[in-house]
Amino acid sequence: MSTLRRFGSTGMDITPLGFGTWVISGSGWQYSWGATDDADSVAAIRHAVDRGVNWIDTAAAYGLGHAEELVGRALAGIPERERPYLFTKAGLIWEDGDDPNGPPLRVLTPASIRRELESSLRRLGTDHLDLYQVHWPATGARFVYGAEGEPTDAATPLEEYWQVMADLRKEGKVRAIGLSNHDVRQLERAEAVAHVDAIQPPFSALNRTAAPEIAWAAAHDTGVIVYSPLQSGLLTGAFTADRVLGADDWRRNYPEFTTELPTNLAFVDALRPIAARHGAAVAEVALAWATAWPGITGAIVGARTPDQIDGWIGAHDLTLTAADLDDIAAALAATGAGTGPVRP
Repeated sequence: MSTLRRFGSTGMDITPLGFGTWVISGSGWQYSWGATDDADSVAAIRHAVDRGVNWIDTAAAYGLGHAEELVGRALAGIPERERPYLFTKAGLIWEDGDDPNGPPLRVLTPASIRRELESSLRRLGTDHLDLYQVHWPATGARFVYGAEGEPTDAATPLEEYWQVMADLRKEGKVRAIGLSNHDVRQLERAEAVAHVDAIQPPFSALNRTAAPEIAWAAAHDTGVIVYSPLQSGLLTGAFTADRVLGADDWRRNYPEFTTELPTNLAFVDALRPIAARHGAAVAEVALAWATAWPGITGAIVGARTPDQIDGWIGAHDLTLTAADLDDIAAALAATGAGTGPVRP
């Protein structure tokens, strides 16, 4: 198992990879990955912990709480001292009467944040969180994945919702607080109110646009956990051009899986000889690349079954050479895949 990494100023040391739960949240909601088997999901969580993963990232929005319930179920029989750190998020809600297959609201009023926290604690079966994060900036409008969204008159100002998060930290309900999907300008505004313990941006070899936020975090002793380091499955090495995604899989209508797919798969093919040099899986190379980026503490990786974890856990101990990094940078340049700087 790889050496633990200092998670900013939180006092926590975490493994380079954490278990993510979006993929196990089940079907019947707007951003589902398709149907899943709850028994397999619980087994996957326990297997990740058995393999040394010491943190789990989830969110109240995943399956409208279902993912948090599965985490609570998986950890129920594990002694407190042996449990992984628990990280979750608030800010995407479906109001009574809303269609779960429709978009949630981006709401961060003080009352809503506190209400969501109590619900998450109940589902997770704990009385505190190790990290509580704002999922997306508030707009007071419906959420569309990947869209920034302009604040409406109903939006809670950032300074107001971040003060509530700081209050929860002071009250001991949460150990650390973080911001997911916030840009540098928003991070600066939050830092003026209270220290930002952690950020969670998307980041992978195919999506490198969060480099400025990661650099900001490094300069402010802020931990960084990145999501989608395998670009929603594209960098596993198992995705093919003829794979058909289910009708209830959110990925089926996104450009990276449609018009951009040939370019993305060409880059994945360029990773295969690098993986072969190390006797590793393509997914492990992609994860080692992401976690080698200066300022990144860890990366969130999902799995539906225990065997999927065995396909990426080796990245904990994989160190890419300078030549590997040069080859990956050259492949990004040659294929034109993704955007952002091409080398750590």
